[in-house]
Amino acid sequence: MSLAILFDLDGTLIDSTEAIIESFGVSFAHFAEPIPPKEKITQHIGHPLEDMFASLGVSQESIDMHVVRYKEHYQKVSKQKTILLPNAKEAVELASKYAKLGVVTTKTGKFSKMLLEHLGLFEYFDVLIGREDVLKPKPDAEPVIKALIKLNIDKKSCWMIGDTCMDILAAKAAGIYSTAVSSGYASVKNLRSCSDEKTIFNDTLDAVKYIIKSY
Repeated sequence: MSLAILFDLDGTLIDSTEAIIESFGVSFAHFAEPIPPKEKITQHIGHPLEDMFASLGVSQESIDMHVVRYKEHYQKVSKQKTILLPNAKEAVELASKYAKLGVVTTKTGKFSKMLLEHLGLFEYFDVLIGREDVLKPKPDAEPVIKALIKLNIDKKSCWMIGDTCMDILAAKAAGIYSTAVSSGYASVKNLRSCSDEKTIFNDTLDAVKYIIKSY
């Protein structure tokens, strides 16, 4: 196949908000620190964990310990508290008929693989680039370029689907096409600041249909 489609994970294919919020709460509670409001945590979902903790006021020297505590709890609850977003499975199944598929996420690759296997989607993907696979995560181009290299496909034949401007900016930086979905953590207004209005869709299935039609 000469077409490739890269998917973000949280907010694009899956909803693990409950597990994320709970794990942040456990981490802050473990260090006897005030737990940030849910809305303050969700506005940062999609960023690397270390950046999220920094944005939530954790000191630089304490971030690694907070991340470790977060991951310990997240691993315990993530399967039972993560669901596929509406039409996500249908989107991946349809896309697999026309393209090579990849996941490019700031989530830890270990957890990403575990969840995709649990939700019955991992078999559809030819590559998975997680946080630990790159030095510079999205919005840098590095994770997208790494996925392209592993897929051995030209950037002119590759698309990225994501729910935040970080996904769209990473795609642009790597020189590939992109579409945005409003099923995740960024508002349509925010997505308009980095995307063409015509390439913002309600969910991933609509985005995949657009890509197939465009290609």
